[in-house]
Amino acid sequence: MKAFLLSTTAAIAVTLAPASTLVAQETDTIVIGTDVDAGTLDPRLTRDTTASRTANLIYSGLVEISPNLEAVPELAESWESPDPQTIIFTLRPDLTFSDGSPLTAEDVVFTYETILDPDFNAPQRALYTPIDSIEAVDERTVQFNLSAPYAPLLSYLDMGIVSKAAVEGGTDIALEPIGAGPMKLAAWNSGSDIELEANENYWGTAPEIENVTLQIIGDNSARAQAFEAGDLDVVQSPLSPQDIERLADDDRFGNAIMAGLGVTYLNFNVSDPLLSDPEMRQAFAMLVDQDTIVNQIYQGVDEVAQSVLLPTSWAFDESISQPVFDPAAAVEKFGELGWTDTNGDGILDKDGEPLHVVLSTHSEDPNRVQSVEYLQAVFQSAGVDAEIQISDWPSFSTNYVQQGQHQIALLGWLNLVDPDRLLYAQLTTDGSTNWGGYSNPEVDALLEEGRSSLDQAERAAAYQGAAEILAEELPYYIISAQGYQLFYANDLPVEVEANPRGTLRGLIGLSD
Repeated sequence: MKAFLLSTTAAIAVTLAPASTLVAQETDTIVIGTDVDAGTLDPRLTRDTTASRTANLIYSGLVEISPNLEAVPELAESWESPDPQTIIFTLRPDLTFSDGSPLTAEDVVFTYETILDPDFNAPQRALYTPIDSIEAVDERTVQFNLSAPYAPLLSYLDMGIVSKAAVEGGTDIALEPIGAGPMKLAAWNSGSDIELEANENYWGTAPEIENVTLQIIGDNSARAQAFEAGDLDVVQSPLSPQDIERLADDDRFGNAIMAGLGVTYLNFNVSDPLLSDPEMRQAFAMLVDQDTIVNQIYQGVDEVAQSVLLPTSWAFDESISQPVFDPAAAVEKFGELGWTDTNGDGILDKDGEPLHVVLSTHSEDPNRVQSVEYLQAVFQSAGVDAEIQISDWPSFSTNYVQQGQHQIALLGWLNLVDPDRLLYAQLTTDGSTNWGGYSNPEVDALLEEGRSSLDQAERAAAYQGAAEILAEELPYYIISAQGYQLFYANDLPVEVEANPRGTLRGLIGLSD
């Protein structure tokens, strides 16, 4: 491949624990604990980690992202860039889907054209908008034509390719997926488990593990206890810190503990009248005790964050910093904005209205619940009438945050293989996952520059410029850069290869 189109993922520094060769037991099945049920098994529409990790087993993309965060050949055996706005992929010969039907360039075109269709409402559409058109040159050749050079593109082309014939023939692949990955769906018991079996039509080397069950156990500690009891073979992040420490000390289990590719953050709804002023968001940010949340509630498994740029990223700049914990300065800032305790009841008020705010998160993660409860106490001690709202993940994410109904929500982003992945869709005006309604034309321009430049130094400068503005305007307050933890039974019959993205192929005898 020529150097016109750069894969920037390889430049992200992530420390991987060495893979362990394990003493095999006689089994062809593993059971993996997961925290939430999948919302869909259509890879174009996934919004949760269980869905994306399951889809990664059922489907194959043009490329796969390796544990070192490099784009490596998958359905595409090779590619080239004759100029900065063109990339041509050559598919492997004789590819088929799990039902035995052929997979051709037309399926690739169909997959990406549907994602780019605004009416399809793909959550990751913004990752692909620089694609101007896709052409099936012949059955094995597909050409991507870009509206501008687009540095992160290869990082995003692991999207699972779907069957055009199946979709247009009426198959609901959200429930009956047909992919070209190493596994296929055997059964999906909603709210309980997802059962997968080896895909006999898989184009690559057959997985060593023939059957995979993803067991849904919402509570992190209950999931860890089920693992310790032998009911699960594998658990991974999210896990409670006290469980991580205990499991790491148990010689029955292998583990991989490393820097992750995610952040835990507060999403400020800037469309809310109370939070529309950046200075109000600054005041609330100064009530966020990152040290206690990260080092006590999360017991140091994550790292205190400074900005929207991950410390492991090539774009990180340690001089960029969000507001730090300073309750006295927060109260002073509120006072400057007209919020004072005129009634002597300990609650700040303005024009007869108390300073009331709702902090929200989801019930499946007890550490997030505890963090919100702690934030409530700190806010109240500073004169803020803070209410908390806890709901299950589907209600919290789909019906609340994604509808812009929140004020300050605690949640996270994963799979941040490039700065673009955290920033563009989330924080550009009209971005598809800009749930807080943030808009700044200067940030828009910097984020466009960050994805269109093919020079990494220029990209870094653009993202650092955006990060400086965001550290002041605070549509997001990044609490921590997440760690990633994987634990597995020592008698698994495979050599485990961990991936900081949390994908599962390294657990079934396939290298990611």
